[in-house]
Amino acid sequence: VQLQASGGGLVQPGGSLSLSCAASGSIFRFLHMAWYRQAPGNQRDSVADITFGGNTNYADSVKGRFTISRDNAKNTVFLQMRNLKLDDTGVYYCNTIPNRQWGQGTQVTVSS
Repeated sequence: VQLQASGGGLVQPGGSLSLSCAASGSIFRFLHMAWYRQAPGNQRDSVADITFGGNTNYADSVKGRFTISRDNAKNTVFLQMRNLKLDDTGVYYCNTIPNRQWGQGTQVTVSS
């Protein structure tokens, strides 16, 4: 499975962004997917995940602000982010759970 995240950019605090992650292969619908964030100097942490059945989990820091979803017909997982904060800055990656090879992430910068 190859993964490609996109949709990052520069946004002001309080703004919104939507990220997408396209996956290759025919088994996407059976995969447990997650979004991770790596801030400068920090480890890569999970911010949200979604099971193949559609159950979701969120890190406490993003609950109520981020929404993870998936479109199995398009082999794509999404992360809608709103009310962005300075601490949301980082490179965002998608991956399966358990993790496979990491793909290219997308940079999100929250700055005034």
